[in-house]
Amino acid sequence: MHEIAKFISGFKRFQESYFRADNALYDRLSKGQTPKTLVIGCCDSRVDPAILTGSAPGDLFVIRNVGNLVPPYEPDSRRHGVSAALEFGVTSLGVEHVIVLGHSNCGGIAALMHPHGVEDGEFIAKWVGIAASAKNKILEELPNSSPEAQQKACEEAAVLVSLENLLSFPWIERRVAAGRLTLHGWYFDIEHGELLSYVPQTTSFEPLAPLCTR
Repeated sequence: MHEIAKFISGFKRFQESYFRADNALYDRLSKGQTPKTLVIGCCDSRVDPAILTGSAPGDLFVIRNVGNLVPPYEPDSRRHGVSAALEFGVTSLGVEHVIVLGHSNCGGIAALMHPHGVEDGEFIAKWVGIAASAKNKILEELPNSSPEAQQKACEEAAVLVSLENLLSFPWIERRVAAGRLTLHGWYFDIEHGELLSYVPQTTSFEPLAPLCTR
């Protein structure tokens, strides 16, 4: 019950900030949302896109799943939660940016790299298999590296797989080609508190902001 009480106290602070003092923001948001940015993030409790970016309510349209993965475009009769959210954010809300936000020490990528314990489950192994090509690439390129180094490299490579899969959606590819939509690959280093972005020209992840001093 302590956790629930903490959440209720947190909601009271939220009320104070957005409703009792000045509810102009939610007066506007109650009429609809107009976010300009869609973020595909991980379910990991340490990696909240709104907290990391200091965003206010209404700033981000967020899709979270295990491993911050984007499946390829598959227009069949199966249920596609990520694809449905992408479709709504891109075609209905008209977002101008899509960010794939990966992170270090990702449990989803760990399950991909070392599937012992999840292969007998119903959903996780199949889901993280979306990034199987990233795993194969890293094991081929870094066969003698430590498991930690291989995982970090795979976490970054998986972001690139998701960016590639985004372009398999025709309504995303058309908007990117027309300059109406920009795709970004970001990576949050939890240990060092650093946010990096993929730079195609250098084919590497480079810091978006200088490291803070503690």
